[in-house]
Amino acid sequence: MALARRRPATLPVFLSAFLYAAAFLAGPAAAMGKTGNVFVFWGRNKDEGSLRETCDTGRYTYTTVIVSFLDVFGHGRYHLDLSGHDVSAVGADIKQCQSNGMSIFLSIGGFGGQYSLPRRRSAADVADYLWNAYMLGTRAGVHRPFGDAYVDGINFFIDGAAGAWPENYDELARRLWDYNKGYRARTPVQLSATPRCGYSDRRVERALATGLFNRIFVRFYDDPHCAAHLEQEWDRWTAAQPHAQIYLGLPASERKVGYVHPKNLHAVISVVQKAANYGGVVIWERYEDKRTGYSTYAIQWA
Repeated sequence: MALARRRPATLPVFLSAFLYAAAFLAGPAAAMGKTGNVFVFWGRNKDEGSLRETCDTGRYTYTTVIVSFLDVFGHGRYHLDLSGHDVSAVGADIKQCQSNGMSIFLSIGGFGGQYSLPRRRSAADVADYLWNAYMLGTRAGVHRPFGDAYVDGINFFIDGAAGAWPENYDELARRLWDYNKGYRARTPVQLSATPRCGYSDRRVERALATGLFNRIFVRFYDDPHCAAHLEQEWDRWTAAQPHAQIYLGLPASERKVGYVHPKNLHAVISVVQKAANYGGVVIWERYEDKRTGYSTYAIQWA
């Protein structure tokens, strides 16, 4: 199949402590400051609206949308879970998003346990599948769920996988990155990861050690320890991955641990921006963001 080539209120205790500490936190000298990057996860609730709607209504807010999840892989079986969205419509939506200047990533993994890479051969097979089913590969006989549309990168969201950690995600990263060698003026496979905030998250530790991930979306939610020690964990990530852009992962829902009230966002973001490799903000997730409008506040400071 030939592919079209296009351009690619009252502060909680933990937050009070964080803001107090912010006044004394010294960042690297070469601070990056505001980047304007706000990413969002899409595909977790059918009522969030289509991908096209997400890109059209968020074109002045989002810079990248992360389609989630490819939640089954590693044993010769593959399954894409988009929470009831019409998969056949996603390809045209991807093209529309990209025409608006947005990037689209496909996130693999998620919170389930039906994926793993027990052998290096498993990693090679999954890399081959991702390249040919979702990216620029053209191998005959491989079903392309999004038709001739392609995603701009792969996101490793390795959270609930079965088996012992760490598995062969480092091998998967190398295999995927190898596809870039045939291209000089572009990088068709961009790699990102979404680890838990407690450094260094053994699930993706070996993969990140390859140095091939240029974006790391650290999840500062769903973990009371990290919510209470955000600045310490942030410093550990930014120091350990100096060549990657580190993104602050925040929930759009006030019901999640780690939620930062919009009126406190500036104080929090201004601290993490002191890191030279600060990248932006990643919102979990589109349905809640649509309900609360959280990204419209984040973009003011990101």
